[in-house]
Amino acid sequence: MKIHGVLPPIPTPFDASDEVDFDALRFDIERWMTTPLAGIVALGSNGEAALIDEDESERIVATVRERVPRDRLLIAGTGRESTKAAVAAARRAARAGADAVLVRTPSFFKSQMTMDALIRHYTAVADASPVPVILYNFTAVTGVNLLPVTVARLAEHPNIVGVKESGGDMAQVGDLVSLTPPDFSVLVGAAPTLYTSLCLGASGGIVAAACVIPEECVRLYELTGAGRHAEALALQRQITPLARSVTSGFGVPGLKAALNLAGYRAGQPRPPLQPVPPPALDTLREQLRAFHEVALSS
Repeated sequence: MKIHGVLPPIPTPFDASDEVDFDALRFDIERWMTTPLAGIVALGSNGEAALIDEDESERIVATVRERVPRDRLLIAGTGRESTKAAVAAARRAARAGADAVLVRTPSFFKSQMTMDALIRHYTAVADASPVPVILYNFTAVTGVNLLPVTVARLAEHPNIVGVKESGGDMAQVGDLVSLTPPDFSVLVGAAPTLYTSLCLGASGGIVAAACVIPEECVRLYELTGAGRHAEALALQRQITPLARSVTSGFGVPGLKAALNLAGYRAGQPRPPLQPVPPPALDTLREQLRAFHEVALSS
């Protein structure tokens, strides 16, 4: 499985009672499926996966699968702290309809997450998973860095098909591309570095901005692939301010706020996460307005 294109790591909508709002989830998926996105990533970091129990997780994957046609990918986040739990989560996600699983690095005992420990963990998960495994490196959150040399070793496993690299280190992205086989997917996890990562050989992106402005993120991917670099770079500069706000700027609450402003039904974050304060909401509203004004004038 070689993964190309742009996929959004979707948020999980919650209602006023802090229950998963499955009707809102269906509404959002149907809207995203009218765009040229390559598929959907559910239960990633932006999906508040760490705050969702196992029964909710399985129902979320099954609900998303109902609305994602089989010619588009459904990737489910199944990272857990123990190898046993990660194996069980991968099996549940596959049973619910996931095409592949995205497995973040364990991090509670981060000082013990050596190259050997990570290789053993991912090998065991990949051996047991009924669907392909995508490695997930998000050092800013986990404190664990899945180094390119480790990824290269894991890429030898027939059921490990790619890596999502969410750091901003372009040297690391370049090493991931150069050290892994051509059929191994290197996916960038940050929209502000999407253009640069694609130029380095990344095959696509799983980026939060694609939840809010999917057509434009796909357009950036297409322009870069077509060698239209001046247009791609101009679009990257247009995307970056909003992309920063819905990730490192305001986090998951900011992503949900931006989606609500854009007409999606993202709901509120699950406590202990809190909604963005009014000044942040004003910033997001202005960034969306400015983005669409530029887009209309282009």
